[in-house]
Amino acid sequence: MTNFMLDAIEVALQTKTDIPIGAVIVKNNEIIAYAHNMKEELNKSCAHAEILAIEMAQKGLKRWRLNDCDMYVTLEPCPMCASAIIQAKIKNLYFGSYDTQYGALGSVIDLRKIHNSKLKVYGGIMEQDCDNILEIFFGSIR
Repeated sequence: MTNFMLDAIEVALQTKTDIPIGAVIVKNNEIIAYAHNMKEELNKSCAHAEILAIEMAQKGLKRWRLNDCDMYVTLEPCPMCASAIIQAKIKNLYFGSYDTQYGALGSVIDLRKIHNSKLKVYGGIMEQDCDNILEIFFGSIR
């Protein structure tokens, strides 16, 4: 589990312009998709790491259901991303930092209740490492 979160952290650090959030999708213990935030680069409000990784996985598998896949993301998903994760039927979500402003899988709200979802969520994976990335980024722009 920690190894895939390390991969998500590496992906997060690839961004040069966006909030450093990384996501990887794993199937059969192998990464099949990964992305970092690209809102600024692509000028797209929906270009969050989770959405881009889901799209990559669905394209690669040639199906929209990712019910045999897990996602690792460095920050608890926002409402848009949480809904996309639930709609894609991802089996397990592992995230690093809790998002006390926008977190939609437990911190502020839990969209699994609205969607009657079976998604299993595990937060706080390598939390300090993920927190540090965000603190450095936001410290540099203030």
